Amino acid sequence: MGAPPGYRPSAWVHLLHQLPRADFQLRPVPSDFAPREQEYQQALLLVAALAGLGLGLSLIFIAVYLIRFCCCRPPEPPGAKSPPPGGGCVTWSCIAALLVGCAGIGIGFYGNSETSDGVSQLSSALLHANHTLSAIDHLVLETVETLGEAVRTELTTLEEVLEQRTELVAAARAARRQTEAVAQQLQGLAFWQGVPLSPLQVAEGVSFVEEYRWLAYVLLLLLELLVCLFTLLGLAKQSKWLVIVMTVMSLLVLILSWGSMGLEAATAVGLSDFCSNPDTYVLNLTQEETGLSSDILSYYFLCNQAVSNPFQQRLTLSQRALANIHSQLQGLEREAVPQFPAAQKPLLSLEETLNVTEGNFHQLVALLHCRGLHKDYGAALRGLCEDALEGLLFLLLFSLLSAGALATALCSLPRAWALFPPSSFPGCRRRPH
Repeated sequence: MGAPPGYRPSAWVHLLHQLPRADFQLRPVPSDFAPREQEYQQALLLVAALAGLGLGLSLIFIAVYLIRFCCCRPPEPPGAKSPPPGGGCVTWSCIAALLVGCAGIGIGFYGNSETSDGVSQLSSALLHANHTLSAIDHLVLETVETLGEAVRTELTTLEEVLEQRTELVAAARAARRQTEAVAQQLQGLAFWQGVPLSPLQVAEGVSFVEEYRWLAYVLLLLLELLVCLFTLLGLAKQSKWLVIVMTVMSLLVLILSWGSMGLEAATAVGLSDFCSNPDTYVLNLTQEETGLSSDILSYYFLCNQAVSNPFQQRLTLSQRALANIHSQLQGLEREAVPQFPAAQKPLLSLEETLNVTEGNFHQLVALLHCRGLHKDYGAALRGLCEDALEGLLFLLLFSLLSAGALATALCSLPRAWALFPPSSFPGCRRRPH
């Protein structure tokens, strides 16, 4: 059996996985994905804290620049009417900040779309896997109920009709035992029945988180776009009120940008650790949450020559039993119907039940093969570790560009304010000379 196409870690996963990690005491931490370990949690928090450090340094730099500009500016000569120098520098600084901000917005929309596509692929794979597992449970339940009904009705009627011939009754009872054995073997194939965790629950949780994540980033992108618009309007109309609004919004978006940068960086690093070797963690977590045996989980998650089908023995015994029942019914039809015409109706009904059971059995064989569920597993990993991770990196770049553009714009505002005429501020009027 050839393993179906699976997941391969990307270059971004390898690169991020190689980055050093440390806890709060700056001690090295292994890069193995262990979200329940305190040292690993501290390592991710330390990655997020770097964004907080960047925010603090940005605010300090902006504050020092503004203080220096306001307090260390040389006095204007008496009677000077010309605007202070530096207008061209202010204009080009604002234009550069706007261009960088617009580029960041475009990158942010692309990254948000890529992340959403990756999460959608993950959810679709989980829903398809849930459909496969539900189909297995439904087929097993339907087949077992059909066989049980055949034992209670047709086979019981057949034994009553053939009670005058001991050897024929023995053959009917042998068919009954074989039918009961098939039902018992098939019951063990519904391996996910009664499991407390389902892929549907995981998909719903992922979709819930993704909905709020998408909404938060759209709001951040819209705020960034509004800042750009207010900047353009403020410079075009030389309105100090718009500059004040733009300052407040820029500070807000600057804080949000650095905060999202820290969250994105920690998530990308943690996701790279998971994606570098997901099989071990997923196997252990699924076994812990579901209580299924490692043989079953290894067969579906790995799906290679080294892992045999844990249901192969049940499938073989069921197939042999169905073949024996079929031959027994054919023998009874040849020998019993000429002597007992009343036996024809239950025998025909049993043949029909046997045909339905064989059809369900072949469907179960196909569904229980590891190819389908392993394909869903690979699709889920590709959506999470390729598209979603790539989208996170673009969102990280968006946050970085936004923070740089906003810091540049905030540093340019005092000079723009000084270039505006006093009449641009309500309540201020030029005094006649």
